[in-house]
Amino acid sequence: MYNLTENFNKILVIVNEKLSNHLNSEGNVNRRGPKPKFSDAQVIALNLTAECLMLDSENYLFKKMKKHKNQFVNLIDRSNFNRRKKNLFKYMEIMRKHLAQSLSEGEDTFVVDSMPLAICKFSRAKRIKICKETYESIPDYGFCAAQNTTYYGYKLHGLTSVNGVITDFDLSKASAADIHFLNDIKEKYTGCLILGDKAYLSDPRQTSLFEENRLLLKTPMRANQKDYVKQPAVFRKVRKRIETFFSQLYDQFKINRNYAKSFSGLATRILSKITGYTLLQFLNKFELKVDNSELCKVKHVLI
Repeated sequence: MYNLTENFNKILVIVNEKLSNHLNSEGNVNRRGPKPKFSDAQVIALNLTAECLMLDSENYLFKKMKKHKNQFVNLIDRSNFNRRKKNLFKYMEIMRKHLAQSLSEGEDTFVVDSMPLAICKFSRAKRIKICKETYESIPDYGFCAAQNTTYYGYKLHGLTSVNGVITDFDLSKASAADIHFLNDIKEKYTGCLILGDKAYLSDPRQTSLFEENRLLLKTPMRANQKDYVKQPAVFRKVRKRIETFFSQLYDQFKINRNYAKSFSGLATRILSKITGYTLLQFLNKFELKVDNSELCKVKHVLI
């Protein structure tokens, strides 16, 4: 059985270390008003501890916390935790980037892909009212070719290193074309090789990315294309890394379960899971000292 308190304390140390330039000595973001007794660093650490231990429900987490109440001084209630967690989105993303950079420093080959993120059953799509605060956040219909299904929600785009470390991600409407994600991040990956599937096959875009950013996008050719050449086996093998990442988000981190009522809540939930996954990879490498081939085996990192 996982030791909740011990893992929380371990993760809190990492949070304070990675956010040392953004939090004060008490672990809080500098702001007006009374200082919270349960610090911002503790909120982030508790959130990531829950994700790392695959505790998917906040209700379930706080039921477990009652058993350890004496070990968590000044523990806040669940609704306060949820509100503060969303307000700390920016700092959680900063921490994720620090972790990812330490795990993928010096790499110049990456893999891009996307996965469907349904927010409700298809039959309920016309009645659902969540995540509609702004026009930009409104979910819509998309088609998943891998599952041959139409769904209602969003699309999660991800970019991983060849070792499976997620370096960039974004949420878009389900109907958005995959190639647009690369337009948003191309400046950061100048001179890199990016491997994608056929959804990213676009000669004009590939040429533009290379000429403007020296970003080489390699995709498999369609079988009916002129001068068809099969993609090298090593590229196909590397591309499976991001498929493994998406599978772990789905199976271990239960990303397909949506408890959020707002888009900010959903975005925070997605970020929490990806940051938790990256944190487990960080512990794998720097605490357990595993090699890169074992980096993505995160299920039993914590005790």
